Amino acid sequence: MTVTVYQYPKCGTCRKALKWLDENGVEYESIHIVDNPPSQSELKSFINKSDLPTKKFFNTSGKKYRELGLKDKLKDMSEDEMVELLASDGMLIKRPIVTNGQQVTVGFKEDTFAETWK
Repeated sequence: MTVTVYQYPKCGTCRKALKWLDENGVEYESIHIVDNPPSQSELKSFINKSDLPTKKFFNTSGKKYRELGLKDKLKDMSEDEMVELLASDGMLIKRPIVTNGQQVTVGFKEDTFAETWK
């Protein structure tokens, strides 16, 4: 099984996720999330397949998130507005996003990876 990993090379969480995938023999294609952020349609697909609310796709610890004051603004935004905002800037997206086209994980939790990608 080959998975696609949207990641940012300077992100410690992304590095941990890639290390886990390497150690567990999971083949992956790596995509730089800032240079090539997922499109709005890709994001909508990820959100639907992940069963997570759209808000969980935001990198809430990121500088850009804080600069834009999104903590207060997200509650008043529609799903489409949130997806449009996420697609506009890879630094706003929680990472890594890992998908095989059917399943999607966001962030890195070892137990979730073991359950989903082993």
